Amino acid sequence: MKALLLNARFNPFSQLDSWWRSKDQANYDSLFLSVLLLVLAIGLVMVTSASIPVAERLYDNPMHFTFRHIVYLLLGLIAAVVVLRLPVSFWHNYNMQLLFLALALLVAVLLFGRNVNGSTRWLAVGPINIQAAEPAKLFFFVYLASYLVRRQEEVRENLMGFIKPLIMLFVFAVLLLMQPDLGTVIVMFATAVVMLFLAGAKLWQFIALMMTGLAAIAVLIFYSEYRWRRVTAFLDPWADPFGSGYQLTQSLMAFGRGGWFGQGLGNSIQKLEYLPEAHTDFIIAVIGEEVGFIGIAVLLCLLFIIVFRALMMGNRALQKGMSFHGFLAHGLAIWIGFQTAVNAGMASGMLPTKGMTLPFVSYGGSSLIIMLMAAALLLRIDFDVRMQGKQAIRGGKHD
Repeated sequence: MKALLLNARFNPFSQLDSWWRSKDQANYDSLFLSVLLLVLAIGLVMVTSASIPVAERLYDNPMHFTFRHIVYLLLGLIAAVVVLRLPVSFWHNYNMQLLFLALALLVAVLLFGRNVNGSTRWLAVGPINIQAAEPAKLFFFVYLASYLVRRQEEVRENLMGFIKPLIMLFVFAVLLLMQPDLGTVIVMFATAVVMLFLAGAKLWQFIALMMTGLAAIAVLIFYSEYRWRRVTAFLDPWADPFGSGYQLTQSLMAFGRGGWFGQGLGNSIQKLEYLPEAHTDFIIAVIGEEVGFIGIAVLLCLLFIIVFRALMMGNRALQKGMSFHGFLAHGLAIWIGFQTAVNAGMASGMLPTKGMTLPFVSYGGSSLIIMLMAAALLLRIDFDVRMQGKQAIRGGKHD
């Protein structure tokens, strides 16, 4: 990855990178990149471990999902290099085109999508299935960051300026709920709320939006039988351990068997097709069973470092007057952090079960590729901010 960064005019030889306020000479955040590569490596190992039994049964090839995961990683790295080469202004200038592309993909899924387990979320393009909700999240956050830059005063002073992006979010939510995909709607809503708050929306607007969103989610759950079953299973999964609570009880058993230090890599029992989606949405349960609480704590700390550094990138951009860079970096950080929290929460029984991957770790082509694009965009934002700072220093010396 560092060799690829050379082509993006980054300096991979500088290894000195302290806290975000330090005046180092690096052109990119080496800590962010190092931790990201480590998390990707952990994800590859754990996808291999968790997917062997189901791959053996379905495809008579225990490495089937591993090979596909490697292909997705390579595609994601290629996409990341493309993003690194694009100036951040590209995303600002073409935000509306990207937004309409996301809407077109969501409509195409409803018209031509592939149905899996009762949900129509995938577009089949040859051997590859594209989950349209993943690029929709990225492109919507790009649009929202651009809107907040163009209409920042309107958002702060005018109620209509606050509501306009929410109308677009409502359109996305309707299309996603028709799939149905409530999890993506919740992630987009939570991220949008925080971005609007950071842009200076009034506190009462923030509170009203939160209450409205929570009420809407409650109504959607109450009037949907399968969602209601998930909530009741979350409240007491052991009431129906072989029915609605089956997946959660198997996940909790995996955590219980793992204890502090785990059963050892490759020694999970729940992955032997007791736990559904062991290599995708519930991979953290397999991680807990094999490497224990300590292993999960280390992984979540690594993901926290990624989110923390992304937030610092956003802060530095805003301090230097680069509003679009700052809002977008904050949006991407919130998205990664919130999705991580939801995935860990649902697998451990703290939140209702929801189909959502663990960023950079779970098996899933669309999610992995889009997440790598988001990470590359964060690196590019940080690079631009650092370059502006160095130019300012050089200009000051010249004066």
